[in-house]
Amino acid sequence: MSAAMWKKEDGVPAQPTPTLATYTEAMNKFTKSATAFMEHVHLLTEAQEAYREAMNASAAMRNSLDAGDKTLRGLMTQLEQVVSDHLGEPPLEKKKPESSKVEPIRVNGDGMVNTPFP
Repeated sequence: MSAAMWKKEDGVPAQPTPTLATYTEAMNKFTKSATAFMEHVHLLTEAQEAYREAMNASAAMRNSLDAGDKTLRGLMTQLEQVVSDHLGEPPLEKKKPESSKVEPIRVNGDGMVNTPFP
């Protein structure tokens, strides 16, 4: 019966018989690899913790900025209303703030600063 287990069937070669050397080699490789992995697994935990901390800080900053924006918008609305009520002027146009144009400061030959203002 054991001879029938190892004979070739339909062109498929017989599997080699596992040996103690094969087992020992596989166990040693597994032990070495698993040990090396476990020495560094703490990095995964640290990375997850840092990720959670960054996400929490991001959400807190976003909430704070959103609350600040809401407060600023409310104050601007109040300011526009006060200007309109007291000065009889229409509310300021709702435009996005423009970046200021900065002109270079020129220094003449005697070290004096020439400003772009008249």
